[in-house]
Order: sequence, then C-alpha cells, then structure tokens
Amino acid sequence: MFWIAGGTTIFRALTADTENEFLQALRTQFQHVEWEGFRFYDLIFPLFLFMIGVAIPYSLTKRLGRGDSRLRIYGHILLRVAILIFFGMMINGNLLSFSPSEFHLSYSVLQMLALGYLVASVLWLNLNVSWQVVATLALLIGYWALQTFVPVPGYGAGVYQPHAMFGDWLNEQILGSWQTRWRSGWILGILPHGATAMLGVLAGQVLRSSWRESRKVSLLLALGVVCLAAGWLWSYQFPIIKKRWTSTFALWAGGWSYLLLAVFYQVIDVWRCRRWAFPFVVIGCNSIFVYMSWGLCSGAFRAVADRFLGGLKQYTGSWYDGISWTGAFVVFWLLLWYLHRNKTFLRV
Repeated sequence: MFWIAGGTTIFRALTADTENEFLQALRTQFQHVEWEGFRFYDLIFPLFLFMIGVAIPYSLTKRLGRGDSRLRIYGHILLRVAILIFFGMMINGNLLSFSPSEFHLSYSVLQMLALGYLVASVLWLNLNVSWQVVATLALLIGYWALQTFVPVPGYGAGVYQPHAMFGDWLNEQILGSWQTRWRSGWILGILPHGATAMLGVLAGQVLRSSWRESRKVSLLLALGVVCLAAGWLWSYQFPIIKKRWTSTFALWAGGWSYLLLAVFYQVIDVWRCRRWAFPFVVIGCNSIFVYMSWGLCSGAFRAVADRFLGGLKQYTGSWYDGISWTGAFVVFWLLLWYLHRNKTFLRV
C-alpha cells in the first residue's frame, strides 16, 4: 500500500533525470512489463490479492463462530464484491463522467480483487483444506487449458499474444465495447485471480494453525519455493504475463508472496520487532480508503504540499517534483494517522 499511496510516484520523480546506471535499472523495477516477464512493480497487485486471501480464514471463521448463518455471510460477500466493482468503475471505469454511454468495465485492481475474493470465499466456506488445494490447482490448470487448447478465430490455439488468446476473444464476444479500456481476459481471468487469493487462503490457514512458529515459517518458505519453481518451469510453455494473469504469473507472484509473508511473520510476530512498521500499519489499516483516496485525490494532496513547499522550487530545480510528491505523501499519511489514532477504520 505504501508503493500505491505515493511511494512509487516519489521514487519515479526523484530518479526521473538520473544518469546513474544502477538507479536507472532500479527505476525499471517500478514499471510494469509490457508483456512477458516480471518486475517488482508487477508484484503489488497480486500481493494485495494474496493478503486478502490470508485474511479470509480469520474473518469468516470469526463470523461463523459468532453464529452468523452462511446465507448472511454470502450476502455480505456479494455486497462487498458489488461495492468494490463500483469503486473500481469510479477509478477506472469512467463512472464519474455521469454519462452511461461512456461507462465501461476496466481491468481495475478493485474489480479483480473483488472477483478473486468471491471465488476464494466460496471455496473456503465449502471445501476442506485438501479440496481447497485441489480446487486451486484446478483453477490454474483449467485456465491454462482453455488458453492453450481452445482455438481463436484468425489465430488458432495456444498463441500467447494480445488479442490472440481465448480469454481476449471471450471478452469481445460477451462484453464487446463495454470494456474499451485495457482490453484483457476479464471474464476468464476470474480463474487465476481466484487461484491467487486461494494461495493466500492456504497461507492464512498455516498461520492460524496450532503448529510451532518455526514450523509455520518453514512451511511458508517451502510453499514459496515450490510455487516459484513450478511457475518458472511451467513458464517455458506458458509464459509469465501479468496482463493476462497467466497461471505461471499467479504461481511466480504467489511464490514471492509466501516468502515475504514468512519473512515479515518471523520479524514481526516471532521476533516482535514491530516499532519500525508503525508508519506502514497506519497505511494498511485503511487500505481500500488509501487506494481510493490516492487514486481520486492525489492532486489535491500535492496542491496542499505545494502551498507549503512551493517556495523551494527556485532552489531545487528538477528535484522539486520529487520533493513535492514527498510532501503530498506526508499530508496524506497525516490524515491516515489521524484516522488510526481515533480508531477510525473505513472498510467495505
């Protein structure tokens, strides 16, 4: 959430004019890969979805424990999905144009989070752990099989290029012009997004287990290595492509997510080194609010920062853009700190 809420913008601004080869190489890690491959910036979205999956066993177990019926839980899940899709259309779907003819479904972070959450919640509520593993594999293999063996008119089968994949063709047939921006396998993509969330669900159940802390860390590390190895080996046939969330991308991102979770669990929960994380906790406690606010109002936060820092522009030259965005982030963080201090957590 830090990188979404200004961190990336600050880094890009501060390194925009650098000639340092190391910083230039590092800067590319904050840009999405055009098609095949994987960079640091490509991990943010799947890690967010993975962590939603981690939270599912905690939140739904709590609701079942207090006596909520499954019907009521399903109703809340569907309401949350609808709200997230609505928010996603506010950010990327032209909803704020107030012109229905211009509305469209985009490949939005919030929309994909919603659908991945829906799949993972339903599977967790209805399957035991063994069948959850089977279901996750089925989602990954099923997506691969459809994209690989179903022929696309004009291209044939197994062509992993834009507009040539079965998911792209399916979108065009069902959604047509209603998804004019960031055309991708929106419908079929529900499968690997659900699989990414399920990888998080499995991690959440490891953390909730009664096993020793050392065993939990070891298992998370092992799952990370297995996912990375499987994703890498499979990628020789089915490339790692974020824009189509291929099964190999889900495994590769999931592997890094497991490793990061193991490291942070060891540091924060086992070693109890927590003070350094407080600035990030402030951001994470209102994650959806952070995403929406930065997406809609980052310009307003910068305007406030410029009011205080604008006089520095004459002295800092090309560095001012980075300084100004840093100020915008500080303004935003102070708002989030105020919410955190008053225990105001805005959740869907």
